[in-house]
Amino acid sequence: MNNAIKALALAVSAISLVGCKNVAPDVDQAAVIVNPDAASRAALQATVNSVLHTEVALADDALTATSILNIERKIPQSIEGSPAQGRNMEMPIQFHLVANGSECILIDQRDLSRTVLADTICSVE
Repeated sequence: MNNAIKALALAVSAISLVGCKNVAPDVDQAAVIVNPDAASRAALQATVNSVLHTEVALADDALTATSILNIERKIPQSIEGSPAQGRNMEMPIQFHLVANGSECILIDQRDLSRTVLADTICSVE
């Protein structure tokens, strides 16, 4: 009886390991933007601006080398225009780009809200 339980446990373990190697097409996978053009950059810019309710500056190659996009807060400045004294302890806002099927989805890591990026082609990282 004890050998039967061991054999069953071994079979379940083997099946579990085989299942982990296959990724279903409807599962989020870290992704990067491929062949970025004006339309895809505009879609990313509009999405980030909309989520943050403000205008942000993004590099033209944002999300083309890595699936993570960090947005840091602007450092407060004094009246003279120099950086204000003290430390900025705020964490940057982080977005994660994933591919899910044929869609490129930008995930806001603060609340895990998801936005499909229009006019954007992405590839699994």
